[in-house]
Amino acid sequence: MIALAILFSALAMTAIVGIRYLIVSGAFAAATRLRHPGLYAGLNPQIRREIGWSLASAAIYGAPAGIIAWGWQNRGWTLIYSDAHTFPLWYLPLSVLLYLAAHDTWFYWTHRWMHRPALFRIAHAVHHASRPPTAWAAMAFHPIEAITGAVAIPLLVFVIPIHPAALAVVLSVMTVMGVTNHMGWEMFPGFMWRGRLGAWLITASHHQRHHEQYGGNYGLYFRFWDRLCGTDRGIGDFARAHARQSDGEQARKPVGEQARKAPRTGGNRDGAAAGGDAGLPTDA
Repeated sequence: MIALAILFSALAMTAIVGIRYLIVSGAFAAATRLRHPGLYAGLNPQIRREIGWSLASAAIYGAPAGIIAWGWQNRGWTLIYSDAHTFPLWYLPLSVLLYLAAHDTWFYWTHRWMHRPALFRIAHAVHHASRPPTAWAAMAFHPIEAITGAVAIPLLVFVIPIHPAALAVVLSVMTVMGVTNHMGWEMFPGFMWRGRLGAWLITASHHQRHHEQYGGNYGLYFRFWDRLCGTDRGIGDFARAHARQSDGEQARKPVGEQARKAPRTGGNRDGAAAGGDAGLPTDA
């Protein structure tokens, strides 16, 4: 009976992670089509592949989370506490920041590790096959990479005390930032990605540069490790990236159609399409 209960919890959490992915990525993909019509034009085969890999990743993320959720409820595993007064109320926001900082540290170093040439070929190339990435690419990982991501939060609940409400905030931030960092445009106000605050926070403008150049911008939430380790490559230019993507779409059309739709003057002369051919990464 215990084994069946654990299995059911793992399956239920897998379903929750998968449904959450479909809802959140679907919502931001719909917002993209409204805000930037045509941005995902011609990417349907890529999007289907992103969804397939992401749903496979949902099982890898959901299974350990479900097992630990069962252990918390039935065996008192973890340092998750239900009574909000177990710690001072100021600890609630502090615990969120501690989790985000710890998760960001784990992500930076495992992500940088994934950019070693051998691991990139085996695993991380699946994620970078999305060129350009879309709102559906947030969980498009090879199983090896998905495992490195799936263990982070489950391990933290054994180390850092947290209330379920604070944990829900952490998971919400993780989900939203994972999707918006890949959707191909900047939704946050300028102060979050420019100026003093933007110098430390990661949004789509920062992560876009990673998908363009590969060798840098490895962080998830904060630019601390990138800045400390000399891997911060600044922020990208979505206007230029969209122009390059448009030029790439134009180049793939039949010559006659290109002639009908080509502008009379001007034009982008900036070279390769966004997410250009950087080859395999050679992280030092």
